[in-house]
Amino acid sequence: MQPVKAHITRPINHGSMIPTCDNSGAKIIRVISVKGSKTVKGRKPACGIGDLILASVRKGSPDMRKQVVFAVIVRQKKEFRRADGLRVKFEDNAAVVLKDDKGNPKGTIFKGPIAKEATERWPGVAKVASIIV
Repeated sequence: MQPVKAHITRPINHGSMIPTCDNSGAKIIRVISVKGSKTVKGRKPACGIGDLILASVRKGSPDMRKQVVFAVIVRQKKEFRRADGLRVKFEDNAAVVLKDDKGNPKGTIFKGPIAKEATERWPGVAKVASIIV
């Protein structure tokens, strides 16, 4: 997992329902925890593009439902700032389900664009991505 060069705002809260953009079998996942997040006592962790999360599958195929999976956030509605000053935002929030915490995606096709920051941080996601913004 590489560091992110951009200043990513963290708009997706603990407990948020996020749609997935791959063909892993999961349709909607709920954020359980954010791996590597540092917060003050009593504050719920939040996540943004490129963050590794632990999530439970709420809607999807019967064999995927009720499973706890690792996922990476690849799109967010809230704008964030890149190092060159450009501000980027997407139409929706989206995540990609992973096989393990190493970054290998479970799905083989990603629908829609993927943020450059997520592909720099996760090379396994970059291999499968067709549109990188």
